[in-house]
Amino acid sequence: MNPKVDEYIAHKSDWSEELKQLRSIMLSTGMEETVKWGGPVYTVNGENVCGLAGFKHHCGIWFFNGVFLKDTQSLLVNAQESTKAMRQMRFERGDTISADTVKAYVLEAIENEKKGLKVQAAKPGKYQLSAYLKQAMDSDKALLDGFNALTPGKQKEYSNYISEAKQEKTKVTRLDKIKPMIIAGVGLHDKYKNC
Repeated sequence: MNPKVDEYIAHKSDWSEELKQLRSIMLSTGMEETVKWGGPVYTVNGENVCGLAGFKHHCGIWFFNGVFLKDTQSLLVNAQESTKAMRQMRFERGDTISADTVKAYVLEAIENEKKGLKVQAAKPGKYQLSAYLKQAMDSDKALLDGFNALTPGKQKEYSNYISEAKQEKTKVTRLDKIKPMIIAGVGLHDKYKNC
């Protein structure tokens, strides 16, 4: 048991009993318990299978590759239209959590992970390189080399980060902020990926 998960559950006091029950089910399957993105995540062979979360109006389980679950009881929801693989099983105030049902879904998710079922990540779309970023790279070889060493997706994130700023002073501020990150080979959102 990971003590950081204890802290997470204590912090989510509105859902602590439900999260404790769900955690117990997760641990009964032999998955490894860790914390990523600030919440409990359960893995098999280092691969994410499930996560727990408590929100204002519900708590529940994230199935990282839930799209492959049979969902015979229609318990899963797609939290966002843009989410291709992940599915949630939500519980609201007063709902009964059936340990047998939850465990059946979790065991199926573990088997799917062991089979290697994964949704292929979409390739980053085309983007217009920010004029500010291009101008900065033209006069800074280290910045240019760092940018070229990034993955296409990270390049797009940085370029869009500059382009989406409405005011010129914001573009300049953002450019100053990201220069050392690009040179260091760090993605714009990397700090959130391994919390």
